[in-house]
Amino acid sequence: MKLGAFSISLAVKDIKASKTFYQKFGFEVFGGDESQNWLIMKNGDHIIGLFQGMFEKNTLTFNPGWDSNAQKLGHFTDVRELQRKLKADGVELMMEADENTTGPASFVAIDPDGNPILVDQHV
Repeated sequence: MKLGAFSISLAVKDIKASKTFYQKFGFEVFGGDESQNWLIMKNGDHIIGLFQGMFEKNTLTFNPGWDSNAQKLGHFTDVRELQRKLKADGVELMMEADENTTGPASFVAIDPDGNPILVDQHV
C-alpha cells in the first residue's frame, strides 16, 4: 500500500509564533498562505503543516500521488483504492472519498488512540 508523501498537520494556536518556532529547528516555508492561517514547512524530507483554526487535533497526513516535494508521481495508488482496501480490512472511516469520481479526493480514519489520519490526494 503506497500512501504517498507523509506530513504531520499541526493544529496551532498562533500561526506566526509556530512559524518562528519551527524555523529555529531549521524548517523553511515550502507552501501555504500565512494570511489564510496555513503553512507547509520543510526541513530536508521532513514536512509539517501549520493550520490555525482548521483542525481540532494534530493529524497524520498522507498525500497519494505526491513525493516529498509535492511533485506528482508517475505511478501511485489512488485514494479510492486505498479507501476500499482499508474498509475491506475493517477500518472505520469518519469521512469517505466519493468512489464514483477521479482525481483529487480524501478520506479520514481515526486510529485506536483517537488520532485523525487524513489521506488527501491532490492529483
